[in-house]
Amino acid sequence: MFVFTPVSPHDIFAVGVIPFLLSFVATMAKIFLQAIRFYYFIRKFIGKDISSFWRICLARLAGEFVTQTTPSYVGGELVRIAFLAKNNVPAGKAAWVTTMEIIADVFVGTILAFIAAINALFVGATFIGILLILIALPTFGFWFFILIYSSKKNIRLPSFSLKIAKKFISEEKASKGIISVNKALDDLCEMSRDNFGSFKSVKIFSVGIAITLVAFLFQGLSFLILTHSVHSHVDLFISFMATSASTILGTLPITIGGSGLAELGIWGYITHLNDFTQLGHILSDSQLNVIIAWRIASYHIPLIIMWIALMKLALGKNYPKPSAPSTFTDHKM
Repeated sequence: MFVFTPVSPHDIFAVGVIPFLLSFVATMAKIFLQAIRFYYFIRKFIGKDISSFWRICLARLAGEFVTQTTPSYVGGELVRIAFLAKNNVPAGKAAWVTTMEIIADVFVGTILAFIAAINALFVGATFIGILLILIALPTFGFWFFILIYSSKKNIRLPSFSLKIAKKFISEEKASKGIISVNKALDDLCEMSRDNFGSFKSVKIFSVGIAITLVAFLFQGLSFLILTHSVHSHVDLFISFMATSASTILGTLPITIGGSGLAELGIWGYITHLNDFTQLGHILSDSQLNVIIAWRIASYHIPLIIMWIALMKLALGKNYPKPSAPSTFTDHKM
């Protein structure tokens, strides 16, 4: 972006070191709240301590690295399922915990996107408003359908999955893999039927939703801090809606981690984008340096911390310490 836009590193530094660090801290607070939610779901749905609190937080950070480096923010669930499975959690229960995390993020994220879209349409930003609705609606509909369907019937891999798998691996491994996945899906659906509609599960999910909402608030705060460093007109509500628009736009499977899309979403929202032809004005917008500074503080630097967590989780094995070598005097003559 430094190459293709008129924003220079000097423009980024203009936001100030303290606001930049505070924005980073607000983002880390959001990520930490997601880790707390993961720990909470494990305790309530699995019913036992599978690992220490900090180890679970480490796994959540590691999964978030994968989420933030793939299109559409997918993949982190596999890391968390693998972590749970390694700690002797059945595949179905592990998938249920991660599915509840996805549902909480999707439910809060899409509802906020709908609110942001309505507000955009109200102020005349028709293009960005309609775009948010077009993205949020199928996302919300798909996961709502999965939640309802899994509570009624078992989800299975389609029959052609075996044919596709055999093109990459042997038939025996493909069959075993598909059987394992279908078994995990059966367990997941069984968990859905056991928990769907019960007061206990509704209470647990409600707490998860509350944690998720607070996490999104911290995301909005991370942008607000930087905008106020340059005396912007953006208030907390607009910042909250703009970052929500940024998140939902970043789910489009176009770029890694929503790069470019996230910046476009937040710029389009705070500038009341109402026409496709307005996109050309992004290069001359005075808020662009703040948006790029926010992206660095809320994405790139946290990504380093999440990568360290992933490496620590993957390589942090406890090997037995080698015993000290015996000396000549240790041996009986």
